[in-house]
Amino acid sequence: MKWSALASENCSLARALSVIGDRWTLLILREAFLKVRRFDDFQSRLGIARRVLAERLAGLVADGIFAKTGYQERPARFEYRLTQKGLDLYPAILALVHWGDAYCAGTQGPPVVHRHKACGRDFRSVLACSECGEALEARGVDARSADAEVLG
Repeated sequence: MKWSALASENCSLARALSVIGDRWTLLILREAFLKVRRFDDFQSRLGIARRVLAERLAGLVADGIFAKTGYQERPARFEYRLTQKGLDLYPAILALVHWGDAYCAGTQGPPVVHRHKACGRDFRSVLACSECGEALEARGVDARSADAEVLG
């Protein structure tokens, strides 16, 4: 399968990867969730080439992940703010961060700890069933196509 064909695959994961699936895009999203908004701030924090950053931001705007709004006229300067579509990526990004904490952080442990503002406690992300609230694990889930054919 070619990378350029992902968007037309009959697979939600492939389609999602066509939007957010490269490493720079994921790191740009990480920074956006850390409240980075401006091109120069993304560039300096990531050390990404300006051309690459401009391409990724333009793609994220085109896909509705970011809204581009001006904050200065001369010279023209813009902020990139997460849309609702972008904010809805937070659980996926957080799950990847916590997976990295568990398997890639080494003996020093996680470099960043997340605290739930409402209860004031540090937490780890948990995927839960929307119907019964139980935590979900790969072995406890069956997948089926929309027409009820069991997959795998």
